[in-house]
Amino acid sequence: MHIGIAGAGLLGRLLAFELTRAGHKVEVFDPAPGPHAPSAGVYAAGWTAAGMLSPTAELESADENVFALGLRSLTLWPGIVAALGQPVELRQRGSLLVAHRGDEGAARRVVDLLLHKAPSSHAPQALDAADLRELDPAIHGATHAWLLPHEGQIHSVQAMAALAHAAAAAGARFHWGITVQRLQAGEIHTQQGLHTFDCVFDVRGTGARPQASSDGQDHGFTPGVRGVRGEIIWLHAPGVVLQRPVRLLHPRHRVYLVPREGGRIVVGASEIESEDRSPISLRSMVELLAAAHSIIPELAEARIVHSETNLRPALPDNLPHVEQEPGLVRINGLFRHGWLIAPALVEQTLKKLT
Repeated sequence: MHIGIAGAGLLGRLLAFELTRAGHKVEVFDPAPGPHAPSAGVYAAGWTAAGMLSPTAELESADENVFALGLRSLTLWPGIVAALGQPVELRQRGSLLVAHRGDEGAARRVVDLLLHKAPSSHAPQALDAADLRELDPAIHGATHAWLLPHEGQIHSVQAMAALAHAAAAAGARFHWGITVQRLQAGEIHTQQGLHTFDCVFDVRGTGARPQASSDGQDHGFTPGVRGVRGEIIWLHAPGVVLQRPVRLLHPRHRVYLVPREGGRIVVGASEIESEDRSPISLRSMVELLAAAHSIIPELAEARIVHSETNLRPALPDNLPHVEQEPGLVRINGLFRHGWLIAPALVEQTLKKLT
């Protein structure tokens, strides 16, 4: 088949990689200037992600479908990474939930919810102080902790670059700097003209939001798409050894810390209901770093090397949606679950397509 893909974020790159490996002719259209990590402008949400693969933890706000997709993706990621031909950091050592003294009530509500929604084999496991020290000695500030054993992480920046490189090496053609103006079954329209295909995939994320049209016609946008702001901070802390992702359960917010190779730790907030893409605010910076320091006091000497904001694509129910018709497939609303569910969602969609 001759397949067109609108959008070269995580889904677009993963689709291009899998479809070219299956023998299809693939063309990808994206307004980004190239396949590498951007330094400015509007770019795919996949770049601004800690890459947590946390099916159980996400049950706090997700449903059983996201949980099942996440479990399947955990089994698919090792094979995908092995086939990319470039190093991509992938760990599956579980993750931790932690809470401070005085925050037991808020933490207990989350843990009880996970115990109710997750199967017993994936339920949070309570840890005492000795257990926590053995698993992650760097964590000193928390008085309550739980282990989620079936979770992991992937280096999102490395994976985004490697997916584009591997897809292109397999024969996918990327049209960089090209904005899709409208699309429909079998057609992608750009400023350069009409491009026809056997099938079109619309995976533009927030780029698929409806826009005003002078002719009043539907130009292939997805109703209900909104952007949800996410903020992350990269710390360089070569003396701090963190083995697995950590989430702080706090009455007002969720803060996570994700270790990366090279002595880096990514600190982030789960979600902010805003479509503001401006740089991180002083308030967010202070809250995030204070929370990180409260969990790992050794981070006092860490260096702030990077901060970033972006918009995750979400639908009104905050759940992913796949819509298929002859010649057209739309996938959107991955929200904060993109890296968690993308491989399984692509696998599921391609099975239906064939």
